[in-house]
Amino acid sequence: MARPRKFDETQALAAAMETFWRRGYEATSTRDLSDSTGLGQSSLYNAFGDKRELYLRALRHYYETHTAEQTAFLARPGPVKDRLRDLMVRALDADLSDPDACGCFSINASVETARSDDDVREEVRRHFTTVEQALAETIARGQRSGEISPEHSAGTLARQVLSTYYGLRVLARVHKDRNALLSVVESAVSAL
Repeated sequence: MARPRKFDETQALAAAMETFWRRGYEATSTRDLSDSTGLGQSSLYNAFGDKRELYLRALRHYYETHTAEQTAFLARPGPVKDRLRDLMVRALDADLSDPDACGCFSINASVETARSDDDVREEVRRHFTTVEQALAETIARGQRSGEISPEHSAGTLARQVLSTYYGLRVLARVHKDRNALLSVVESAVSAL
C-alpha cells in the first residue's frame, strides 16, 4: 500500500506562486491551484486560506526567493557597473527565454491587482522598495570608489536604474530583439 505524500508547504507555495505568475490572479482558478500544488481544494484552503490569502503568500514567497536573489546579486563583490549591467542582462535573458513571457511576478501583480487591493499594493511596494534600496547601496559604493559620479544622489540614480530595469522586464514580454534591449542596458549603465 502506497503511503500518502507528505505535505510540503514550501513546495506547495512555490507551485501556487508559479501558477499565479503564469496565469495571473483573476485567471487562476481553485482547480488550477489544486492541480499545481497536488492538494485537494479543502486541503488547499485549510493550509493557505482563501485564494486571495494564497496569492499574498505567493507574493511573499517571491520576495523571499526572487527579490532576495536580486539583492544578493547586487551585494556581491566586483565592479559596481558590471553588477548593475549583469542584473539587467540576467533578467532580460530569463524573460526572453521564457516561452510564456511571464515577466516579473511583482510587476504583474502591480498591474493586475495592486490598484484594487491595498494588501497586494503594500506587498508589491515592499518588493520594489527593497530592490531600490539595494540599488542605492550598490550605487553609493560605486560613488565612494569613484566608479560612479557623485553628481546625483545614489537614491536618484537608483530610481533611474530601477525604472530602466522594470521597464526592460515589461518590454521583454513583447519585444524580443535582445540587441535592442541590451542597448538600453548599456545606455543606462554608461549614463552613471
